[in-house]
Amino acid sequence: SRVRARMPTKTDSKSNTITLRGSAQIVSEFFGYSINSILYQRGIYDPELFNPVQKYKLRMMVTKDKGLREYLDRVLEQLTDWLEKGMVKKLVVVITSVEKEETLERWQFDVDTNQECLKENKKVNKPEKEIMKEIQAIIRQITSSVTFLPLLDEPCSFDLLIYTPNDCQVPEKWEESDPKYISKSNEVRLRSFTTKVHKVETSVAYKADDDED
Repeated sequence: SRVRARMPTKTDSKSNTITLRGSAQIVSEFFGYSINSILYQRGIYDPELFNPVQKYKLRMMVTKDKGLREYLDRVLEQLTDWLEKGMVKKLVVVITSVEKEETLERWQFDVDTNQECLKENKKVNKPEKEIMKEIQAIIRQITSSVTFLPLLDEPCSFDLLIYTPNDCQVPEKWEESDPKYISKSNEVRLRSFTTKVHKVETSVAYKADDDED
C-alpha cells in the first residue's frame, strides 16, 4: 500500500559499526535533506523560505517555514521507525501542477533492507566516510538536476508517498494514495548509497515534452 504523508543524528560512536537503528537514522536524515533540496532546487517554495546549512561537507538548503518543518519532522520520525522495522519499500516525492492537478515529476528512492540485519539485529561494518561520500554524490546530482529537468513555470505542490506492506499500521491523518504516475515520462537514474543495512537507489521521472515520440 502507499501512504501519504526529530531530524535524527548519527550512528553509533564507533564510526565503522552500523546497527539497524543507526542505519535507519542515516537513511531518514538523508531523506530529510534530499526532500529539502528537491523543494528548493525545483522552486516549489520561495528561496527566501530556506536557510543554508553545512551537511555532508556540502552547502545544503533547509526550510525555515514552520509548518513545512513540522510536517517533515513528523514524516521523518515515522519513517525512521518504519525503516528500523524494515517496512519501507520506497519513498516518492511527487511534484504536481496546482492548476491542472497533473503529476510533473516523481523523485523515487527505492529501499532494500538487509534481511539478516533485520531478523537477527546483526551489526555491519562500513566507514561513515564512505557512506557520506556516496550520499554526497546523490545530493550533488539533485542539485544539478536543473540542468536536465524541464523548467517548472507554474505553481506546483508536492506530496510524499511511502510504500509499505499492506499490514502496516498507518498513523491518523495519513491516507491511502494512488501512485501518481506520469502518463508520458522520461526517467533518469541517479546514484545509490548503502549502509550495508539499507540500500537506497534514486531516480527521477519527469513529464516528457509533447513533441517527443
